[in-house]
Amino acid sequence: MILLGIGSNLESKFGNRLSNIKKTIDFLKEEKIKIIQISDFYETPSYPDSELPKFINVVVQINFNQNPKELMSLILKVEKKMGRIRNYLNEPRTCDIDIIDFDGKVMNSKNVTLPHPKSHERNFVLYPLYEICPNWIHPVNKEKIEILIKKLSLKTTNEITRMKESDIL
Repeated sequence: MILLGIGSNLESKFGNRLSNIKKTIDFLKEEKIKIIQISDFYETPSYPDSELPKFINVVVQINFNQNPKELMSLILKVEKKMGRIRNYLNEPRTCDIDIIDFDGKVMNSKNVTLPHPKSHERNFVLYPLYEICPNWIHPVNKEKIEILIKKLSLKTTNEITRMKESDIL
């Protein structure tokens, strides 16, 4: 099972945060990445600076017949098409795509780290992931997703909101 996290907290030439996520998914499909499932949209404060614009995030399950490095190459291509500019860590962005899990592989190379190193600590990953894959188990620490969610702080648990599309427009 291959899982991607997609987020946006800036408008782009494609529109608002919601439009950015939808367009990102369209671009992934154009790269012959098959989308199997898409979670609901979730809004969270920016991390680590909650003064920055809020993010909207989704998790998608995909089918991809190549290796993680080739997937990362396509992800970077899609982020560039979406107008992502990389100046500094945790900056606002039109599009952010992370590989959360790639068939349970564990990998730490120059360009790809699997699973995503902070996925087990992030509400914007865990809640949408639980929605589409409630039996997911973290490939490294072998903990079930429901345990990972229970480990989140009360503050982190309270600051995520499942969005209806009409709430975002």
